Amino acid sequence: MIKTKWLNLMVLALAELLALALWFSASAVIPQLTAAWDLSSAQQSWMTMSVQLGFVVGALFSALLNIADRISNRYLIAVSASIGALLNGAVPVFDAGLDLTLALRFGTGFMLAGVYPPGMKLVATWCKEDRGLGIGILVGAITLGSAMPHLLNAVPLFGDQGIPAWKTVLLTTSGMAFLSTLLVGIFVQAGPHLSKTAPFDWRFIGRTLSHRPTRLANFGYLGHMWELYAMWAWTPFLLLASYEAAGWSTQGARLAGFGVVGIGMVGSIVAGLLADRMGRTVITSWSLGISGGCALVVGLFFDHPGLLTALCLIWGIAVVADSAQFSTAVTELTDSRYVGTALTLQTSMGFLLTLLTIRMIPPLVDWVGWEGGFIVLAIGPVFGVISMLRLRGLPEAAQMASGKR
Repeated sequence: MIKTKWLNLMVLALAELLALALWFSASAVIPQLTAAWDLSSAQQSWMTMSVQLGFVVGALFSALLNIADRISNRYLIAVSASIGALLNGAVPVFDAGLDLTLALRFGTGFMLAGVYPPGMKLVATWCKEDRGLGIGILVGAITLGSAMPHLLNAVPLFGDQGIPAWKTVLLTTSGMAFLSTLLVGIFVQAGPHLSKTAPFDWRFIGRTLSHRPTRLANFGYLGHMWELYAMWAWTPFLLLASYEAAGWSTQGARLAGFGVVGIGMVGSIVAGLLADRMGRTVITSWSLGISGGCALVVGLFFDHPGLLTALCLIWGIAVVADSAQFSTAVTELTDSRYVGTALTLQTSMGFLLTLLTIRMIPPLVDWVGWEGGFIVLAIGPVFGVISMLRLRGLPEAAQMASGKR
């Protein structure tokens, strides 16, 4: 195992990147699956929503049993990623069809609840004063991993060799997830902070929800999540529609979709560095404000794919820049024995909310077109900014970022 802090964190970040490629592996190939299976708009939404719902159920199960605080996080991540890889790979191997695919994708999401929150807790065991940067690096890696299926769909890694491209994408992402299990299982270990095993306490969830500072940090996260996954899920298709309408290449649109999601890695890392120095509430409020503004105006550029791509890249940086800082705030505000449970609860609530906005966008686009379909996402950032400004006014806010609010 690796003993050095930053080497541990880099290997962990790489492992999370590889594992989280499972998340959008089916979503990225929705156009091909629609052609193969004649999917309706509702069924297209469920290709992403099934993973979100599986994650929510898995996260709630983990939070109720305090799993992330009672089991070795690196083994939890390794086992969860390997099972998730098997479930994801079963879709192309068995040519599953829609109903079985949705069940397998639900199972994949369920297992990813054992990958993402425990990964953040592992970072917290290594970082204290620089925890915002540490978790920012991890979330940045997760962001790039989430974008990888779009890249694989645009530029297949192994060619098709007679295999439909959508199957190649799913098989490749499963292979990536298997590699992540080896990295985290063999090389990663917990650091010196927050590493004690906690006793089982199902009542901790209630205490977390009733603790006002933690609740406001979670409210900020919910405002952020109202926007994030709907943006990630549907912006690549906004770009595809814009490029096709202008006669631009489909492959270029897919590469742009990868870039819009993947560039969030930059925002996440930079925001983590700044939040440790300037304060969590400051950076999250700015990030929410910029991303909410992008949601309001992005549709106006539909007829100009070049400008649309540039604006979406800015949106991609801002929309996830604050994500790690909400999670970091929870690690600083909650009972240190149950950081894993608090993070799992936070993510479960956030991903439950994403089911609404992911499903909301297609009928809105059918109603008002791509030009106005994303405006509703700005509601979340407004709520998030209000919540973070309220948190900033509490004395407990001094517990964050070494006293920087």
